[in-house]
Amino acid sequence: MTDQTRLASADELESIFQRELAIDRWAATETAYALAVRHRDLGDWPRSREWVQQCLRLLEGFPSATEEQVATSRTSVAGVQLPTYLHSGVVQERFGDLG
Repeated sequence: MTDQTRLASADELESIFQRELAIDRWAATETAYALAVRHRDLGDWPRSREWVQQCLRLLEGFPSATEEQVATSRTSVAGVQLPTYLHSGVVQERFGDLG
């Protein structure tokens, strides 16, 4: 398994996302968020937008009424720091018009 603290390449993160999507949709959602951050930090705005939208689509499938329901299960994904809570409001706040 990839070390969760090292900086993975965008390609590595996309592979992780594909594996997680099949077995753990919440982990895949966290990884989609990490991919949006990674591409934004690389200056690849179109790819960042794609991953923001993917993250938001996945978030639609989860309840978000309580903090427990939106709490992230990890602190980081492959070196990308995750927010404590992950829901559409946080994504919109962090990415603005990219969402």
